[in-house]
Amino acid sequence: MITDTNLKKFTTQLRQRGQITIPRKLRESLSIDEGDVLTLLQIGDNILLTPRSLRTFELADKISDLMEEEGVTLADLLNDLPQIRAEVYEEKYGSND
Repeated sequence: MITDTNLKKFTTQLRQRGQITIPRKLRESLSIDEGDVLTLLQIGDNILLTPRSLRTFELADKISDLMEEEGVTLADLLNDLPQIRAEVYEEKYGSND
């Protein structure tokens, strides 16, 4: 969730050959150093720059491959979801009896 306390706006200018400068204060707060690899992600008309490699797509592909190997469909997962939720709830909070 984005709140006013964790949302900070920084302005930078696109330079020759597509280079940008990340403000020092931001680099220091994220522990970004020269030579670090950053990930750029296009989301519609927006750009997200992150100091960590986003693994979402990689993990989604692995899950999809595992499901295919096991012959499990999304419908199978959704059908079992209520039972699994109940089991997790009982394990965490105890029986409702």
